[in-house]
Amino acid sequence: MSLKDTYHTITQNSPEVLFKDKNSKFFGYAFPIANEEDVKSHLERLKKQHHQARHWCYAFQLGKHKKELSFRANDDGEPNNSAGMPIYGQIQSYDVTNILIVVVRYFGGVKLGVSGLINAYKTAAQLALESSKIVTKTINIDYLIAFDYKNMNKVMRVIKEKQLDIINQKLELSCELTISVRLKDASSIFEIFDSLYEIDIKALND
Repeated sequence: MSLKDTYHTITQNSPEVLFKDKNSKFFGYAFPIANEEDVKSHLERLKKQHHQARHWCYAFQLGKHKKELSFRANDDGEPNNSAGMPIYGQIQSYDVTNILIVVVRYFGGVKLGVSGLINAYKTAAQLALESSKIVTKTINIDYLIAFDYKNMNKVMRVIKEKQLDIINQKLELSCELTISVRLKDASSIFEIFDSLYEIDIKALND
């Protein structure tokens, strides 16, 4: 079985979308995020923008590998599991990560009931995702390769042959290169450099 080394995410904020039900308005937003600090700053901004709203419900997921995914769903005062989890369900349905979806609700005076709320939050989240550009990215491992200048040709030959991306370099008497390698190729590339005489290689983001 081949190793899965891609994931889906968004790189730009979605446009604002609106779903209405019985006078209640549900504004949906999707944001690319790298950490929980990003979540806080988007929520703070939306709370200022929609300061008269009743609820700011959200769900987010972070991580690229299945084994390291973390998520949170928040009902923000709505009945238990009627808002955050339906939003998170759409994140799972679209198989996206490193993403935050917020649905802001203005109460329209008529109660929707739990099933009505689930449908509204799910639909607003779905609309936000439908209006987003979902992209596929590769999961990469960065390696630091250290060697003496005299071994430069040996290293560069492998880099050229394997068409590796150099993302940083320091070429002096003692040299350092940082390369980025797709996860599925990582162990074979590591072994090639590891077997070379007088070349040190180590992973930077294991």
